[in-house]
Amino acid sequence: MDFLEKILLQKQSEVIAMAAEELQPLRQTTSFVERVKEQPNQVHIIGEIKRASPSKGAINLGVDSIQQAKLYEAAGVSAISVLTDEQFFNGSIETLKEVASAVTIPVLCKDFIIDEKQLIRARNAGATMVLLIVAALHEEQLSRLFAKAEELGLEVLLEVHDLAEQQTAEALKAPLIGVNNRDLKTFEVSIETSQKLGALQKTDAVYISESGFTSAEQVESIREQYQGVLVGETLMRAASPAEKVKELRVIR
Repeated sequence: MDFLEKILLQKQSEVIAMAAEELQPLRQTTSFVERVKEQPNQVHIIGEIKRASPSKGAINLGVDSIQQAKLYEAAGVSAISVLTDEQFFNGSIETLKEVASAVTIPVLCKDFIIDEKQLIRARNAGATMVLLIVAALHEEQLSRLFAKAEELGLEVLLEVHDLAEQQTAEALKAPLIGVNNRDLKTFEVSIETSQKLGALQKTDAVYISESGFTSAEQVESIREQYQGVLVGETLMRAASPAEKVKELRVIR
């Protein structure tokens, strides 16, 4: 059984046990997509709060999430991603709530979302963006959750890993598409994934390259096709997250 299958089995159990929440008001902030389109001359950074991962184990378990988020915001990230999966990434919905309360920029709930209950929980916790992973959802699920998220006023980062998935995302007319350089079955990372798919983009969506970035040179290699990058582990391990953000936010 690969990583994705294990995670989805666990997620199904969690969703069954998850209480349905009453919808709360949407946290007010700017649109991430609009911000990117208004500032096209730089690569935008989504800074991630990521304590651990199935492949790397502990990354930064003792991080003060609020302080880290404030450092990201002050350094100029355009959004903050918070991993909320507990079992595999040592995240929590409480961390998302804390971060969303501490910053003014968009916050992305990064989890393996398979049910509308998770969308409502994310919005109630302060997320204004959610991740939907094409590889984790069958066609009907994907269309339904995408539509529900938009109905809830949430921006959707629709994540793909190969050409077929990218075409699926483009067919949905997704305004925001993320190419994950990490293979969710093996968790191996290659920025070549973004380089290859970048040449095959067919829409005017905002495209984000996710995972594997450690240097400005790597970001420069994909800057023509991508408006932003999502960076987690590198920022979580950096002696100065602010300096690393500034290094990675290259000119387009």
